[in-house]
Amino acid sequence: MTIDMSIPGSSGLLNAVGKRNMKFFSNRYVLALTGAAGIGGFLFGYDTGVISGALLYIRDEFPAVRDNYFLQETIVSMALVGAMLGAAGGGWINDAYGRKKSTLLADLMFALGSLVMCAAGGPYILILGRLLVGLGVGIASVTAPVYIAEAAPSEIRGGLVSTNVLMITGGQFFSYLINLGFTEVPGTWRWMLGVAAVPAIVQFVLMLFLPESPRWLYWKDEKAQAIAVLEKIYDSDRLEEEVELLASSSMHEFQSDNTASYLDVFKSKELRLAFFAGAGLQAFQQFTGINTVMYYSPTIVQMAGFTSNKLALLLSLIVAAMNAAGTIVGIYLIDRCGRRRLALTSLCGVVISLVILAMAFILQSSSSLCTAAANGTCQGALGWFAVAGLALYIAFFSPGMGPVPWAVNSEIYPEAYRGMCGGMSATVNWISNLIVAQTFLSIVGLVGTGLTFLIIAGIGVLAFIFVALYVPETKGLTFEQVEQLWKERAWGSRGNCQSLLGSTA
Repeated sequence: MTIDMSIPGSSGLLNAVGKRNMKFFSNRYVLALTGAAGIGGFLFGYDTGVISGALLYIRDEFPAVRDNYFLQETIVSMALVGAMLGAAGGGWINDAYGRKKSTLLADLMFALGSLVMCAAGGPYILILGRLLVGLGVGIASVTAPVYIAEAAPSEIRGGLVSTNVLMITGGQFFSYLINLGFTEVPGTWRWMLGVAAVPAIVQFVLMLFLPESPRWLYWKDEKAQAIAVLEKIYDSDRLEEEVELLASSSMHEFQSDNTASYLDVFKSKELRLAFFAGAGLQAFQQFTGINTVMYYSPTIVQMAGFTSNKLALLLSLIVAAMNAAGTIVGIYLIDRCGRRRLALTSLCGVVISLVILAMAFILQSSSSLCTAAANGTCQGALGWFAVAGLALYIAFFSPGMGPVPWAVNSEIYPEAYRGMCGGMSATVNWISNLIVAQTFLSIVGLVGTGLTFLIIAGIGVLAFIFVALYVPETKGLTFEQVEQLWKERAWGSRGNCQSLLGSTA
C-alpha cells in the first residue's frame, strides 16, 4: 500500500515551529512517565547483570551444571536468545497494540520468568525462566525508549530517552550490589534471580494508571484521548502547535486499519536510510567492545598486581558506577551538543582508550622489554597503564555510544513504523551482542588479547566514519521534521514531492 507522506505546507515546516524552551525538570508529569517507563530499563540492566554472580552458586547447587560448560553457557545465553525474539516481535506488538500494553506484557514476562527461576528445581526449568526473562528484556528494550520519546517535548527528548539508559546501567550496578549482598544468605542465587519480580510488579501497577503514548493514540484515531494526554505536557499555545503538527502528519499517515509490513522498510528509500542509520548505530555499539571491556576488567586489575576475588567483585561495582555516572553526563549533553557530535566525540575517545589497552597487553606479553630484576615494576606499570585505558574507555563510551543509539532509534522512524523499525534495530543490537560474546575469546586465542583490542579499535574507526556519513543530527527536531529530513536525504529537492512508502531507490 502506498500513500503520500508529504505534509501540507511541509516546505516551511522546518521553520514553522515556535520557540521550544521546556527544561528537563520543568514538567513533573513527563518525568513521572519517564520514570515509570524506565523501570523496564532497570529490569533490562538487572537481569542481564545478575546472572554473573548467581551462576557461581547455581554451579554449587546443581552438579550437572558444575560439570557441564554447555549448560552454564546455555543458562547465561538463553536470556539473550529471548531478548532477540522479544525485540523482533516487540516492535510489531508496539505498533499493533500500543506502548502501554507492550510494557505490561514485558512486566508479565519479567515477573513470571523471575519466579520460575527462583523456584527452579533443576537447570532446565532455570533455562526456561531465563528465556521468559529474556523475552521481557527484548520487549522492554524496544518499548521504553519509544514510549518516552513520544511523550517527550522535542527539546529534551534525547535526555529523557537517555534516562532509560541510565536506568539500564543503574540496574546493572544494583545487580552487582545484590550479588554481594546475598552472598551469605541461604538460597543465595534464588534471591538474586527472584527479586527482579518486585520492580516488574511495581511497574505493572504504575502502568495501569498511566496513559498510552499520545502519538500512538492520535495515529489510531483516538484524538480526544491523545489531546487529553498532551494537555498535561504542554501549555495552551504549545498544545495547539503540537496538535497541528500531529494533524498535518496523520492526514497522510496510516490510520488504525494500516497494513504496514516489514517489507516496506526495504521498499522505501527513506525508511531504508533511516533503518540503515539506526541499525548501524546499534551494531557498532556492540562491536566497539563495551561488553568485552566489561568482561575483561578483572584481568586488567590483576595486571596491576591486585589478585583478590573480592576485589574483582568490587571492581564490577566501580565499573558499573562509572558507566552510570557517564550516562548522567550523556543525559546533560545529548540535547545540548547533539546526538551526532556526542557519538563522534565518544568514538574518538573509545578508539584512543582501546589502543592504550591493546598496547598494555602487547607490551606485557613481550618479556624482552623488561629485565628479570625490573620485571615486577615493569609489569605493574603496564598494569596501571591498562587500568587507565579501561577507565578512559568507560568515561568516553558511557556518555555517547551508550545512550545515543537508543535515543536516535526512538526518533528517526515514521509513526506507523516506529515500533517495527525500533524492534528490528534492537534485534540487530542483540544479535551483535551474541556475535561478540561468542567470538571474543576465540579471537583472543588466535591473535592474542592486544591484537584483539586493536581490531576493536579499528572497528571504532569504521564506526566514526559511519556516523559522520550516515547519521544526521536530530537534536531539537519534531518527529515531523525528522521525517522531512529523511525525505530530503533520499530525494534532495524532490523530497516534498515523493511518497514515503512505496518509493524505491
